[in-house]
Amino acid sequence: MGRKILKNKPLVEAIFELRWELQEPKSGLKIDPHYKMLIGRIYDRVKEGYPFPEQLPTATMPDEIAGYVVQHRFRKGKNEWPLIQIGPGIITLNDTEGYVWEDFEKRISHLLDTLFEAYPDAENNLRVNGLLLRYIDAIDFDYGKDDIFTFLKGKMKMNIDIRKQLFEDARVSKLPLGFDLRFSFPSTKPKGAVHLRFTRGKREGANALIWETQVQSIGDDAPKVKSEIAIWVKEAHELTDDWFFKMIEGELIRRFE
Repeated sequence: MGRKILKNKPLVEAIFELRWELQEPKSGLKIDPHYKMLIGRIYDRVKEGYPFPEQLPTATMPDEIAGYVVQHRFRKGKNEWPLIQIGPGIITLNDTEGYVWEDFEKRISHLLDTLFEAYPDAENNLRVNGLLLRYIDAIDFDYGKDDIFTFLKGKMKMNIDIRKQLFEDARVSKLPLGFDLRFSFPSTKPKGAVHLRFTRGKREGANALIWETQVQSIGDDAPKVKSEIAIWVKEAHELTDDWFFKMIEGELIRRFE
């Protein structure tokens, strides 16, 4: 099963992120000595599919403090997705409403081929130390009228029970002004962790429940070889997809179809 079957999918953004080790030529300062060259080499290889380059304000940051900060984007068109982002030690692929897994997976594969071709002497210099597959979803929600905890329990099988006696004397309303629930669980396939987050936010100006599902592998858990990273991508997607559909089973899936 995949999100492509949902005509009204709640997806805000899908993100694949890969990080690699920075070097420490001076005490405490980590940089990527190949980064400046890498920007042009990546763009030359992706410009057919992502012809619109953008330099972000962060591009003016000194190299010594810019580690893992995205500085450049290569977009499908002006203000269009999907897009690639790059910074010292980091590259991402981002998509929004047009996301379909089969297309996203192909784009990740192309991104991996591109990175390993473009990075100077990748076999010796490119040391992957982090992989992340992240989905941000949103559901419109009226926090002034409805109880978010009742919604989470009834619609998403998340039972958050706050003691009723706290609100009995009516000095405090049980409808929260804000909340941020985070959970992390170890995973074995792929090896790493699953992060789940529910928070109050906005989508297109309207109040919404924002929920994120992430699979992350860092350090020794992150595969280093391109073919193994591709396997990680498949396993991470299978896991996020499974969790997504188990959480929306019932009324929500009918709303999104």
